[in-house]
Amino acid sequence: MIAPLTVAVAVAALLLTAWCGYAAFRNQAVKDWHYLGMGIVLLLTLAQLTVGLVQLARGERPAGDGTAVFVSYLVAVALCLPVVAIVSLGERTRWGSATVAAGALVLAALQIRVADVWAGGVGGG
Repeated sequence: MIAPLTVAVAVAALLLTAWCGYAAFRNQAVKDWHYLGMGIVLLLTLAQLTVGLVQLARGERPAGDGTAVFVSYLVAVALCLPVVAIVSLGERTRWGSATVAAGALVLAALQIRVADVWAGGVGGG
């Protein structure tokens, strides 16, 4: 897996977490520019999904026996922000911003697992 892309997705997700968390703290709903930020992070996750699938198609595999787990994490990462964006559209209060912040934090945490699974850490404990 390309480590700089994984780091870029994690950092962008953490920035989105802070931004939407601050909006929730200020009692603000998700605004259009927050959706733009989600779109940028989503593009990074789709790039990561594409790179991961291309690497698998070229015969590269995660260390160990974690191909299915790796693909599952890549798909979960790509779906994380669209799901919270839909929820935030229905919740036009500060809780919509809090939901996006929480979803972006989950996305950043999933990046650790993506890198871990690629390196061979498939086990759960």
